[in-house]
Amino acid sequence: MPSDRAATLKPSYKRILLKLSGEALMGDGKYGISPKTLSAIAQDVKDCVELGVEVALTIGGGNIFRGVSGATEGMDRSSADYMGMLATVINAMALQDALEKIGVNTRVQSAIEMHQVAEPYIRRRAIRHLEKGRVVIFAAGTGNPYFTTDTAASLRAMEIHADVLLKATKVDGVYTDDPKKNPTATKFKQLSYIDVLKKNLKVMDSTAISLCMDNDLPIIVFDSTLRGNVRRVVLGETIGTTVGRFDEK
Repeated sequence: MPSDRAATLKPSYKRILLKLSGEALMGDGKYGISPKTLSAIAQDVKDCVELGVEVALTIGGGNIFRGVSGATEGMDRSSADYMGMLATVINAMALQDALEKIGVNTRVQSAIEMHQVAEPYIRRRAIRHLEKGRVVIFAAGTGNPYFTTDTAASLRAMEIHADVLLKATKVDGVYTDDPKKNPTATKFKQLSYIDVLKKNLKVMDSTAISLCMDNDLPIIVFDSTLRGNVRRVVLGETIGTTVGRFDEK
């Protein structure tokens, strides 16, 4: 439920889907889950819930296992991808625990059925949870190999009729080049879907971008490592890079 203080603020979005990478949970570590980082992410989500925003999340599994990396080492791609999907379930359960510890009702829905630990993904049930003020975490990607969690995020965002897809990263937007390697790289404030595809900018994979383009779903790429940034984006502050239908020809 929105707090009295939050009730005076008007969020720009009613329903959001926040896409987190598995690496976002590592904090300063090289592997696994950082309890401190997990708690910070959970608090950011709670801040949005208290504004009255309906929040869904998808999360990657790269902090535990990355399917593509496994495939490059000689593992069958489908098997590697399924292992990556299982890693996302571990992350989703960890985030659910962190959220519920601070009083946020949360449900995990998995695209791969595992009734003992998560609900199966059912679109109408997910929407109902959101309408009741619960946070919904979508785990196990799309449930199919060869599709990334970026694509899963785009697909779920469309299915639940999210107003925006928030792509959380470790940089403050999309740049002309890697800003850590090239100090002259400049940041885009706005980008069209077509520009992202033509310039091969590493916002999300091409399938995810195409899905968003076909359904006019805006994407905001922003730095989630700075506490409170998720709330700022939800309140309409100009942060990061917005990808949408800008000057497309």
